[in-house]
Amino acid sequence: MEDHLTRRRFVGACISLAGLTLAGCATTEERGAVLEPRPIVDESFAKKYSARPQEPFPLPAVEPTALAPRFRRQRVAFTSGELPGSLIVDTSTFYLYFVESGDTAWRYGVGLGRQGFEWSGRARVAWKRPWPTWTPPDEMIAREPELERWSVRNGGMPPGLDNPLGARALYIFQGGVDTLYRLHGTNEPHSIGRAVSSGCVRLINQDVIDLYDRVKPNAPILVV
Repeated sequence: MEDHLTRRRFVGACISLAGLTLAGCATTEERGAVLEPRPIVDESFAKKYSARPQEPFPLPAVEPTALAPRFRRQRVAFTSGELPGSLIVDTSTFYLYFVESGDTAWRYGVGLGRQGFEWSGRARVAWKRPWPTWTPPDEMIAREPELERWSVRNGGMPPGLDNPLGARALYIFQGGVDTLYRLHGTNEPHSIGRAVSSGCVRLINQDVIDLYDRVKPNAPILVV
């Protein structure tokens, strides 16, 4: 079955990011999804999700049993009407698409914000960082005072395997303003395909590295 998202659906689903309250990227509640992929080409699981010892913080391999086949990175038939190089996050299926051409895309399984912190709309990837520092927003610190030690005032949480942003982060802006939402890595494969974080879009670290290398600065992003 071909992945197919129409312009009508995009336009009808888009609402402004402005005015939304950031909740951060910490793991919390979960909700599941059922998906059916149709790959055009596929590489071996081991090649895609092997250990990355050359990284500044070496990544372990992902166990095949930890990531359902439907959430594994794959090139798929896909029609959207969006320009090549665009990103589309379909929150109903827990898929992120990198539009490759008019009828193909790279598809990644993602984890999404739990109910109450979901967001949608059009924006852009203003910049991106490898192994970023994480600074929880004031709203999150107010709910979880123990996170004050990682506040902007204290320099944030250093990069590493335990950092909530993982191996890479892409920073989403709208109208020149940082929305404080991120596409970022995670070392928790069980969280893919579920609503587990407080607002951000998470990918397996191996997948976010692959996506990071494909995405150009100012790439448009659509969340529906």
